[in-house]
Amino acid sequence: MSDPKLFHLINRLSFGITPGQLQQIQQMGIETYIKTQLQPQTISYPANLNDRLNPLNTLVWQPGEVILAEKQTVEQAQKLGLDNKSMNKIKQSFNQKIMQQAKRGRLLRAFASPRQLEEVMVEFWYNHFNVFAAKDNFTRQFFSSYEQHAIRPHALGKFRQLLGATAKHPAMLVYLDNWRNTAPGSPGAKGQFQGLNENYARELLELHTLGVNGGYTQNDIIALAKILTGWGLFQPLEKTSTKAGFYFEESRHDFTNKVFLGYSIKGSGINEGEEALNILARHPSTAQHISYKLAQNFVSDNPSDSLVKKLSQTFLDSDGNIATVLQTLFKSDEFWQPNIYQTKFKTPYRYLVSIMRVVGTVTNFEPLDGILNQLGMPLYGCPSPDGYKNIQSAWLNPDAMVRRSSLSVPLSRGLLDDGKPIDAEFLASTLENNFSPQTRSVLEKTDPNLRGALILGSPEFMMY
Repeated sequence: MSDPKLFHLINRLSFGITPGQLQQIQQMGIETYIKTQLQPQTISYPANLNDRLNPLNTLVWQPGEVILAEKQTVEQAQKLGLDNKSMNKIKQSFNQKIMQQAKRGRLLRAFASPRQLEEVMVEFWYNHFNVFAAKDNFTRQFFSSYEQHAIRPHALGKFRQLLGATAKHPAMLVYLDNWRNTAPGSPGAKGQFQGLNENYARELLELHTLGVNGGYTQNDIIALAKILTGWGLFQPLEKTSTKAGFYFEESRHDFTNKVFLGYSIKGSGINEGEEALNILARHPSTAQHISYKLAQNFVSDNPSDSLVKKLSQTFLDSDGNIATVLQTLFKSDEFWQPNIYQTKFKTPYRYLVSIMRVVGTVTNFEPLDGILNQLGMPLYGCPSPDGYKNIQSAWLNPDAMVRRSSLSVPLSRGLLDDGKPIDAEFLASTLENNFSPQTRSVLEKTDPNLRGALILGSPEFMMY
């Protein structure tokens, strides 16, 4: 057995151990590994990962490019003189391609990217700033771009940049209805753009920044909604002139002066929104809220006040530098307490990806989507804006354990790798036989052909 600290480090900073990884980190050292993971731009993708990502052409599309691509697809179909039913099928197929490539890209990176901390943080932030991909036609088209262009580039950067990128992305604007948010009585208040819409303002305060107990009032929600009137999409979408897709419509904005969280904000247009985001990104309640969630994600379901306070101070001192906050977390005594090792319960997503990683070879990605649906965590499929939880109480129940145990059999028999059964000895060796005496005893008494399934379904493999 290697140093348990190494096993713990890999479990928390990645989606699970891969064959030979312990030895690699032993050679480079814990501090160097953490440092490089906090600087993902310094780590190159392996050629075989790039080869598998390159065909996924929709991943690079920005919202304006999605609209343009759909327009071209429709125009080509129209030239064929297709009926409405056939045209609708072509549009559905276009959206399905975006969905399929987004899922493949996410799972490929989670499985094979050496920038594992980046992948952990992409999932973390997507849940924090959740967008339900299947809400309507717009979110089906924009959610992938949202992950690639609003979340991924800022996953370990400055929180203010991440906050701004999500606030202006069409996927978020549509999902939480701010694209309709209009000052009553304004020149642009007509058709579907009539009246104040508080949805995004409320979630921006409650979920994205200050937290439910962050010290804001209903008046602050209303003020923020007024500040964000006119933040929407280029109209009409078919003539979008910007790749980003964001558009500030002055004719629908409330230009009155506002008071937000005790700050006076002069009615000046789009800059009001930027000023409000600055206030929120640097607010002590935001620092506390984000720090608690990071501590919960990386340390324990109920992190200590002392750790959260330490991270909050780093958040404020570093102007919301996410990598700096994580550096403080990974250096903390709380992160290295042996009593927290392998105490967090894997979400279905983490469970499945950890199987992919420990197996080491995945040639068949087709079953993955169905497995995640079966386990209750479809990718991009959380309808509520608070995203998927990453705590044990959300996922540990008898039905979930039965489903995982049932799935461990086909997975151990090569479901993901052209029917090649997993070598149980190799699997146990990669995991360094990190099992309880009870599990070891059961494994020793079990038919060798079933040991792989038992390992993947064992209590120890459910934890990280």
